[in-house]
Amino acid sequence: MALRKDFLWGGAVAAHQLEGGWNAGGKGPSVADVMTAGSNGVERRITDGILPGENYPNHEAIDFYHRYKEDVALFAELGLNCFRTSIAWTRIFPNGDEEEPNEEGLQFYDDLFDECLKNGIEPVITLSHFELPYHLVTEYGGFANRKLIGFFVKFAETVFKRYKNKVKYWMTFNEINNQANFLRDFAPFTNSGLKFPADATAYDREKLMYQAAHYELVASAQAVKIGHQINPDFQIGSMIAMCPIYPQSSRPTDIMAAQVAMQRRYWFSDVHTRGHYPAYLESYFERKAFNLDRTAQDLADLAEGCVDYIGFSYYMSFAIKDQKIRAKEEGPASGHGTNLPTYKDEELGAPTFDYIEDRDLVRNEFVPASEWGWQIDPLGLRYSLNWFSERYDNIPLMIVENGFGAVDEVEEDGSIHDQYRIDYLKAHIQAMEDAVTYDGVNLLGYTPWGFIDLVSAGTGEMKKRYGFIYVDKDNEGNGTLARSKKDSFAWYQKVIASNGADL
Repeated sequence: MALRKDFLWGGAVAAHQLEGGWNAGGKGPSVADVMTAGSNGVERRITDGILPGENYPNHEAIDFYHRYKEDVALFAELGLNCFRTSIAWTRIFPNGDEEEPNEEGLQFYDDLFDECLKNGIEPVITLSHFELPYHLVTEYGGFANRKLIGFFVKFAETVFKRYKNKVKYWMTFNEINNQANFLRDFAPFTNSGLKFPADATAYDREKLMYQAAHYELVASAQAVKIGHQINPDFQIGSMIAMCPIYPQSSRPTDIMAAQVAMQRRYWFSDVHTRGHYPAYLESYFERKAFNLDRTAQDLADLAEGCVDYIGFSYYMSFAIKDQKIRAKEEGPASGHGTNLPTYKDEELGAPTFDYIEDRDLVRNEFVPASEWGWQIDPLGLRYSLNWFSERYDNIPLMIVENGFGAVDEVEEDGSIHDQYRIDYLKAHIQAMEDAVTYDGVNLLGYTPWGFIDLVSAGTGEMKKRYGFIYVDKDNEGNGTLARSKKDSFAWYQKVIASNGADL
C-alpha cells in the first residue's frame, strides 16, 4: 500500500497566529488578542481587555491579512495542494452575538479561498481555533454558558453557506481536549473562554471544564448536522491534540494509570465519533457528583452529529507513573512545582487512578526533547494513527499539525540551514507512511504546523519557529516581515512532488 493518489499535502496555521489585522475590516477582539507575549518557561498573561503598554503579538502576527496574495503564491511554489487555516470568528461576528455577520470579514475569506483555489490549493478550515470572541467571555462567561451553543452554530451555518462551493474539509473545535489540563489557565481560556475565580478549587475547575466541553460538543454536533444539510459533500471533522500517554514502566499500576489518563484526555473524540458518552466517563461523573447540565435533546444531537473524520495534531508523547509510588519517592505532589490548586494525594491513586495532567506526567528517558521540553517521538505518530484507527473502526484520519519548533540562524548570505527540522519531519513522515503501508490506516492528508513562521500559541514568541518559510520578525516585534526560504522549503517541495516517496 502507498499513500492515496489524491493525498492532501499541505501546511497548517491558525488565523490568530498568522493574519494580524486584529482590528481591521470590522474585526472584533478575540481571546487571543488579550494574551501578552511570553517566552520559553514564562507563560503568557491573560489581561482584562487590551491594556496600553502591553505587547500583544497576535495583533500584528505576520500580517498575512495584507500579504495573503504573495504568501499564497509562495505556498503554490512549495507545491501545497491544501492549506489548513481557520476562519477568525470575530471577523465574521465581531462580538459573537450579532444578528448579522460582518460582510467585510466574509469577503476577506472569499478572496483568500479564491486565491488558494486559483493556485490549486484546497482550503481545510477550522471553525474555532482559539479565537473565541472576547465579548462572549466578558458578557456570557464563555462556554460555561449554554447560550454559546447557539452563537457558535450561527457562525458555523453562516460560513458553511457562504463557502459551500469553496471549502470541502472542515473541523469544528481545535484541540478541544487540551482543556483536560484544567489546572492551568491557558487551555480552558483559549478553548472555552473560561476564567476561573481566584478561589476556585481543583474540583470547581474540573467540573466547569466538563460542562463547557459538553456545550462545545453539542455545538459541534449541531454544526455537523447543519453542514451536511447545506452540502452533503462536506467532510466535517473533529480536531484532537494527540499526545499518547505511555506507562513509565511495565509495572501494572503504571499501565492502568496510562489507560485512565488516555480516557481522560481522549473521551472528547469518543463523543465526537461515536455520538455518546463512554461508560467510564459516566461512572466518573457519578462518582464525582458533577451533575452536569445535559438534556435529552443534547444527547440526541450528539448521536445525530458524529464527525466524518478525525483531524489531529501530533508533536510529542507523554509518560505517566503510578501516583502512589511517585509520592513515596518524590514526596507530596504540588502540580510540578506550581502553586495551582490540586487534589490531595489521598484523593488520588489506586483504585481510581484519577489523572491530573499537570501533576502526573513524567519524563520519558527513552526519547530526546526539544529546547522547549517537547519529547521527540516519531514512532509515537504511528502509534497514534493505529490507536485512532483501531478505536474508531478505521475512520478517515488527517494529520493537521506536526512540526518542530526551534531557533533558526540566518547566515550572512541569507540562507537558513534547518537540517534539524528536515530530520524531525522526515522521521515522522516515514512513521506516517509505515502506518498506511503496514497497518492499513485510512489517511487523508498531512499538513505540518507553522510551515510559514508565525506567533507561537503557547508562548507568543516568534523565536520558536516551525516554518519552511522564514519571516523576518523577532520576539519584540522588530523586523521587516520579509519572507525567505529555508533549506527545508526545497526538501518539502521534493517530498510533495514524489507523493512522499522521496524523503
